[in-house]
Amino acid sequence: MTQIRLSIVMCTYNGAAHLQPQLESLLMQTRLPDQIVIADDGSCDASVEILQAFVKQARAKGIDAQLHCNPRNLGYVENFSSALGRATGDVLFLCDQDDVWRADKLVLMAARFEGDPQLLLLHSDARLVDARGDGLGCSLFEALELTVQEKQAIHQGRAFEVVLRRSFVTGATAAFRRQVVGMMLPVADGWIHDEWLAAVVAASGRMDFIGQPLIDYRQHGGNQIGMSKRTLAMKWRDLRLPRNQQLAAEAIRLQRLEDFLLQAETDCASERAAQVRHKRVHFEQRVALGRLPWLRRLSPILKEARAGCYRRYGTGGRSILRDLLRHD
Repeated sequence: MTQIRLSIVMCTYNGAAHLQPQLESLLMQTRLPDQIVIADDGSCDASVEILQAFVKQARAKGIDAQLHCNPRNLGYVENFSSALGRATGDVLFLCDQDDVWRADKLVLMAARFEGDPQLLLLHSDARLVDARGDGLGCSLFEALELTVQEKQAIHQGRAFEVVLRRSFVTGATAAFRRQVVGMMLPVADGWIHDEWLAAVVAASGRMDFIGQPLIDYRQHGGNQIGMSKRTLAMKWRDLRLPRNQQLAAEAIRLQRLEDFLLQAETDCASERAAQVRHKRVHFEQRVALGRLPWLRRLSPILKEARAGCYRRYGTGGRSILRDLLRHD
């Protein structure tokens, strides 16, 4: 069997403080990548100098390493999209500038793609570490509170059910076949690239995960998107936060996903669009009841609960409590 070609796609911006350990971990892989595409988004620290030296090292190892420096700052979604278009491998691995990869990440994930031609996307758990690289005593999946039932659904090919409930794919842990690029770009307005990636793939084909932590996912003040385990106090405060603006924004995002799926050329696109529409209507109902006095919320909340919407598209009882307690 011919080995698939592997491309790593890395986006950087003022990442000099943590860049070197990540770059070193890429060259310490037990299976080296065929290509590394790096897109720097106008860094004004030492990032570009570090990357230029790295490209020489990578090329010396026979890797097709490329560094593209944007003449102006594009923002991470547009920079990510542009970088993906330059990757030529069969499978593309997303790479953050401040993590550290386990040495067997590429070989383990590549084996899964080579063994399963239907697999479109694969992601993994991660070890959460602080700015110094010290473990925080928690994995990414634990922080996300990914349930046994959700994990089973993903393994069984029902990932779209989980996508409809919440975001669970972290781009820094993900790899996907190059054909996915044509499916997912451009990223819809209001969506983060890894959320959109997961939604599009789950609606179109099969995705799965590896339960092992294959990267150290660094948490620090400069993260574009960070992750930490929530305490009970944090969850209680969350129940009482104003939500109408957030719920309304989510309904708009869902409309964009629905429109995308209605135009998609896949067998189940219309069915998936109908599922997204159902969730969008539920969120619009939640926006409307948030404007009501507390006692007048009870009836519409019970109606949505009996229909199973809070369980299907949220956290069940916790979402119900949130709609009862929040103030807008």
